Amino acid sequence: MAVSPEKKQRLSVYLDPDLKRRLADFAERREQSASLIAEAAIASFLSPDVDERKEAAIVKRLDRIDRNLQRFERDLEITGETLALFVRFWLNTTVPLPEEALAAARAKGGERYDQFVAALGRRLSEGPKWSRELPPESLSER
Repeated sequence: MAVSPEKKQRLSVYLDPDLKRRLADFAERREQSASLIAEAAIASFLSPDVDERKEAAIVKRLDRIDRNLQRFERDLEITGETLALFVRFWLNTTVPLPEEALAAARAKGGERYDQFVAALGRRLSEGPKWSRELPPESLSER
């Protein structure tokens, strides 16, 4: 004689009206019964591996955040070193101008600055980022 599987048992629950509507909508979209959807959700909630999957997903996200922070720190360090190198070079190579040439130099400097800002805007919106142009071996030494 074959043993019949245990018959499912009835459970009555009270749901918030909004949750009940969402369950009904979901079941209709999936062309499944609300009871089947609720049973699967409860089984998933009570499954011991759910916590492990959640923990693994959190660890994965944290690892991605950590890599992004490391890349950000590297890029910030490169930016600081670039600026310091430029300022040192500029201070060492720029000679003071005579008083009569200052006005023309300031005007030319303003014009060049405007060109720089325009070029920077274009570069940020269109072009490749300079940190991506650096050879990978120069970045791995950090």
